[in-house]
Amino acid sequence: MRGINVSGQKLIKMDALKQHMQDLGFTNVSTYIQSGNIMFESEHDSTHNLAEQISHKIYKEFGFQVPVIVKSAGELTAILRSNPFVNSRHEDIDILHVIFLLEQPKQDLLSKIEPLAYKPDEYEVVGDTVYLCCPNGYGRTKLNNNFFENRLKLEATARNWKTVVKLAEMIH
Repeated sequence: MRGINVSGQKLIKMDALKQHMQDLGFTNVSTYIQSGNIMFESEHDSTHNLAEQISHKIYKEFGFQVPVIVKSAGELTAILRSNPFVNSRHEDIDILHVIFLLEQPKQDLLSKIEPLAYKPDEYEVVGDTVYLCCPNGYGRTKLNNNFFENRLKLEATARNWKTVVKLAEMIH
């Protein structure tokens, strides 16, 4: 989920969120930190439909809308294996982040972004995932979640690389 429990906005207690996910019929529900990371099992195989169900439930129970992006265990594993900054360059994981996009961006929008204009920060898009390398920190980069949402016209949510690794560990 994007934008919950940030700066006192859209507050959701993780215990309540976990219960509401169980009410939707999800099993083995667990959360990680307070920023909307939920792991669960479901009989449904459409991540899009799962995201819609979760978004609707949050609106119904908490009264606000938040973007929800669902990744399967296989997708998360593929994201881990495909990080060019880890695999090819062996960058320090403290400067790496991932932006999960709602879907694969349109090429014409992606081609309008000039990668060299944001040095020393770098990014690479693989499918519906943006891999970021921010040597001066994510808080200082222009290549943040809002940047990619606005330029690519897609909902997105960002996580640091350590969180992505931890989520993958939790699902396996």
